Amino acid sequence: MKKIGIILFTSDLRLHDNAPVLQAIKENDEVIPLYCWDENYMNSEQFGFKRMGDIRRGFLQKALEDLHQGFKSIGGYLLVKKGNQFEVIQELLTHYSVYKIYTKKQVGIEEKRENERLKKMLLTKGVDFEEYSTSTVYHPSDLPFSMSSIPEIFTKFRKIVEKEASVRQSLPVPQSISCPLIRNDVQELNSLNYVLAVDERNSLPAFGGESMSLKHLNAYLFFGKHILHYKETRNELLGSAFSSKLSHWLALGCISPKFIYHEVKRFEYEVESNDSTYWLIFELLWRDFFRFSFKKHPIDYFQLHGILGRSERKETNDPKLIESWINGETPNAFVNAAMKELKLTGWTSNRMRQIVASYFIYDLEQDWRIGAAYFESQLIDYDVSSNWGNWAYIAGVGNDPRAGRKFNTEKQEEQYDKNKRYQVLWNKV
Repeated sequence: MKKIGIILFTSDLRLHDNAPVLQAIKENDEVIPLYCWDENYMNSEQFGFKRMGDIRRGFLQKALEDLHQGFKSIGGYLLVKKGNQFEVIQELLTHYSVYKIYTKKQVGIEEKRENERLKKMLLTKGVDFEEYSTSTVYHPSDLPFSMSSIPEIFTKFRKIVEKEASVRQSLPVPQSISCPLIRNDVQELNSLNYVLAVDERNSLPAFGGESMSLKHLNAYLFFGKHILHYKETRNELLGSAFSSKLSHWLALGCISPKFIYHEVKRFEYEVESNDSTYWLIFELLWRDFFRFSFKKHPIDYFQLHGILGRSERKETNDPKLIESWINGETPNAFVNAAMKELKLTGWTSNRMRQIVASYFIYDLEQDWRIGAAYFESQLIDYDVSSNWGNWAYIAGVGNDPRAGRKFNTEKQEEQYDKNKRYQVLWNKV
């Protein structure tokens, strides 16, 4: 009897540096690469917003299509099935004698609970369930502290990790895969029909999956050498090269943060090293920090008072004020421009995310979790720990030693949009 494994994809939609993929191929005669498209979850609401808006779904479909092509190039396919992962895998187990399920470790509390539910069911079927840490620069096992003792302040975390930990090498792309014959293996993928429609004024370079992300990273580093001015330009608002524009691919795991780290190090060795090349790694460490912090505080980041337990935050919810913020119809033209960009493209710069979050929390005095939930629905680069961690940070209930970040929008506008080019671009009809 053939030994069959299932690779359960949730994110990490890539072939390079993907431990579950390599291990599944190594341990089994045949492998089923699986993605479960769960419309019920996507349409479920929190604070009145769908968990996943149309732009996010359109980008996800493109990433899945690219992953399918990647598997085809090594002799396989990506099986996309509509439904909850628990129910889909239950159905597959009726047709195949599965040895083990391989997947990534989750950081979000809801996703972790789903994996636990699946694991318990598989235990009754005699099927192993193996999770891998695949989404950070530093592997959790290599950190110089346990998850429960991770520093609450980023600077302390960064200094200890940079001094005492090392980054593992990226894993290679598999050369071949053997998959069981499944008729119409891409029928459901082809039937999704989500068109990624974004405004032509958007700043993102491209919307494909793994193959496009790798091309973009190479162009950003070695062709354009844009990384050499990253620290100076990362807070700009217009253009395609002022920041790395890797966040949407990182969010779906189309590109490995560890791979990015090593490519930056290669650039520093072969081309040049300066403050900007380090600063891109610095930002990746922020991403690691939030993910590890979520392991320490799996529920608190979603609560009104965050990881503090107590704060001055209130459960305020004024539908008219919230609607004006979402639609870019507040009295503040600078904020409006960013909110329109977000609504029409699923993206706005990190600087503008901080500004509009501060405006929502401190000027409109609304519950910060409502803003975070809207961002979750809209952002093409939505990442649970980065999104909710950053909102909690701005609200003063997260990992901020200053207990909140209220931005002076006039001062920010003077610094970053003095000539109003950004506002003119996005506030025009």
